[in-house]
Amino acid sequence: MTEDAARATQARIEAIARGAGEIALRHFRSLASLPVEQKGHLDLVTEADRAVEDYLTASLQRAFPEDGIFGEERGEIAGSSGRIWVIDPIDGTFNFVRGGQNWAISIGLFENRTPIYGTLFAPVRDLMLSGGLDVPAQRNGKPVPPLPALDLSQGATGIGWHPSVSTSDRVELIRFVSDALGINVRFCGSSALSLVDIALGETDGYLALGDSTWDVMAGLPILASLGASHTIDWQRTGLDAKLRFACGSERFLAKVRPLLDKIAVPA
Repeated sequence: MTEDAARATQARIEAIARGAGEIALRHFRSLASLPVEQKGHLDLVTEADRAVEDYLTASLQRAFPEDGIFGEERGEIAGSSGRIWVIDPIDGTFNFVRGGQNWAISIGLFENRTPIYGTLFAPVRDLMLSGGLDVPAQRNGKPVPPLPALDLSQGATGIGWHPSVSTSDRVELIRFVSDALGINVRFCGSSALSLVDIALGETDGYLALGDSTWDVMAGLPILASLGASHTIDWQRTGLDAKLRFACGSERFLAKVRPLLDKIAVPA
């Protein structure tokens, strides 16, 4: 993709994300009357999730008719181009339902078994973050500064886990971060915004147990444009997989690999 084409794509996706944000905010302002369903224990879905995903799907199909789409609520729509838009209509639905601000719309582009572009929009915070392999990361249209070097004396990592993850693995994650690394933890309840925290220099990394691909498909290429990496082997990972991985600088990843080696296989 040329630089001009990448910028044009960025503008279209950001416009779609803002449109989705308007729909989500309308539901968010009417939480008292919003039906909430359970997909599992502490795993929620609302009419807002479905309405936003329907809007994202229709908008992406109009803008990129040859591309496929893979969404959290509606599943996969095949395309012919080899490119797949992986979308999470509201990442952080639990926060959304509780009236919190830490939820975001996530739109990521997957091509040649690689996340290549992403846009994340947190409507309550009016925070738009975009970037990828051909597009330097931007926050609300302005360049994102380089990531700070890892300093364990003031280090912090985001953490996240799926409700199905065993208590023993959760405890081991906390023990490792506290004892082996000696740094602080952040648990914001949104994988997408945990990756935003890295991009904005508020944390040094993210450790996830049981994330879905749509949770992280937008954030990973944004971070890649800032020099961060991750431990996911996309050549062996399907879009329907549950992910146990770390993301951050190479120094951060080197520090946390012993933890991933210990709890890499889901119980």
